[in-house]
Amino acid sequence: MSNTNMEWERPAANLTAVLDESEGAAVAAATPSSSAGDGKLLDAYSQAVVRAADLVSHAVVNIEVRKQIPGRGEARAGSGSGFIISPDGLVLTNSHVVHGASKIEVTLDDGRRPDAHLIGEDPETDLAVLRIYAPNLTAAKLGESKDLRVGQLAIAIGNPYGFQYTVTAGVVSALGRSLRASSGRLMDDIIQTDAALNPGNSGGPLVNSRGEVIGVNSAVILPAQGICFAIAIDTAKFVAGWLIKDGKIRRSYIGVGGQNVKLHRRVVRYHNLPLETGMLVVSVEPRSPAESAGLQVGDVIVEFAGQPVATIDALHKLLTDSRIGNQTPIRFIRHTENLAAEIVPGESQWRGE
Repeated sequence: MSNTNMEWERPAANLTAVLDESEGAAVAAATPSSSAGDGKLLDAYSQAVVRAADLVSHAVVNIEVRKQIPGRGEARAGSGSGFIISPDGLVLTNSHVVHGASKIEVTLDDGRRPDAHLIGEDPETDLAVLRIYAPNLTAAKLGESKDLRVGQLAIAIGNPYGFQYTVTAGVVSALGRSLRASSGRLMDDIIQTDAALNPGNSGGPLVNSRGEVIGVNSAVILPAQGICFAIAIDTAKFVAGWLIKDGKIRRSYIGVGGQNVKLHRRVVRYHNLPLETGMLVVSVEPRSPAESAGLQVGDVIVEFAGQPVATIDALHKLLTDSRIGNQTPIRFIRHTENLAAEIVPGESQWRGE
């Protein structure tokens, strides 16, 4: 993000305006001439955090989950956070917070505990939408993540370890990270932040200095400190729209298990392949599209739908909903032969727990 050179004598009110206009941009100041400058900067930073937290706080909810435990009946199975995205009671949270729940209990910031149920979830992006039933709900304002800059202010709000409405602040540390979902699929466009997250923060909002949600807090790397991740709000808005409409996200699948492998250099040269890696087929599901297309264990997929396939994740990105039921070309190496086939992907049904 661009730095703005400021004079330390500039009024705090002006510095606050700069923070507003630049989405919480860091200020590169000249060498301070007195401790008064430090106080002005701290005041502006504090004001930005307080104002943002005030704007979104009434939309943040605490989520308690109960699950059926064999031999024990229904028992408490964890907690997390979420935030209201519409006045009629739609709540966005993480899939891993509510997955497999037999009962979901939501507590609002004013202590109300309205009825709640799951509208839909997508474990492959770790997002879920709930519906709660209560009047006079305040929805968070959703921002955009496409214009985020590294270094801008990031504020996380949630309920870590059951401590309701906890605010932590930091900066956007990196953009465009990738994170592995519980389904095994790689999630792209992840925001990295050093705003502290702990168990129970999952599903809560990450907001900018204007109180607009820019991400959904999702994960923390332990035992590292200050390496936390949030799902970009642009991704969350797209997924939430489909979950509200259909209760799920449609994706295609071909029914293979695989691993990334390096191709022999002579094979790459002989077949004039654009990449030196591919996806080795280690399993083929019975009665799957892959089996129907003649794929076998030991084949190395190198192309799908006319696009090179270097890794498992590259193939996943090409398995979109538009491929479902449509004949698609696939190319693979068997022994030393470069073979082509037509495959008709089916609709993916998430099989994890």
